[in-house]
Amino acid sequence: MFHTIAIVDYGMGNLRSVQKAFEKIGIDCIITNNHDVIKNALKIVLPGVGAFKDAMNNLAELGLIDLLNQEVLVKKKHFLGICLGMQLIAQKSYEFGETTGLGWIDAEVVKFPQTNLKVPHVGWNNVHFISQSKLFTNIPEDTDFYFVHSYYFQSQENVTTAHCEYGIDFSCAIQKENIFAVQFHPEKSQTYGLKLLKNFANL
Repeated sequence: MFHTIAIVDYGMGNLRSVQKAFEKIGIDCIITNNHDVIKNALKIVLPGVGAFKDAMNNLAELGLIDLLNQEVLVKKKHFLGICLGMQLIAQKSYEFGETTGLGWIDAEVVKFPQTNLKVPHVGWNNVHFISQSKLFTNIPEDTDFYFVHSYYFQSQENVTTAHCEYGIDFSCAIQKENIFAVQFHPEKSQTYGLKLLKNFANL
């Protein structure tokens, strides 16, 4: 079974909203954890909402960690991580103790510092581009995207393509070769969110 995009189903978050967003822009996609379907897809999307540790446990139980390493790191398929899906590609997270991630990027997932701002960071926020990324083709600088998160991605590698401010400056989009990831929810970010998904589908 061939599909343009496999949206990885590992029991974390509302994957249907991501699928509906791709369908709205006419992109063929499937929600699946079937290894053969993921192997046959052109591109892979890993969305997610929830706890990092639960997500890694679910990926392990479904045998998806080795599969994703093979498809993304070895076969170099285009990959898009969304929200928790961005955080999972880091080396580790400090949410509910320390948990090892997929380790594709030399990064840690850390909690927002204590300020007068509410955590989680929920709602619309401006995104500032700091390097050319094909994900942001024809999307204006300082576009608002929709966020929901308490932890953020802190990279030791120079992979950040966009950042955002919420008490601190944090990385909200990264790219390393074929690996793309965003902390915000493009599927909830209206016109320019759909544009970003289309840009990914057209890579």
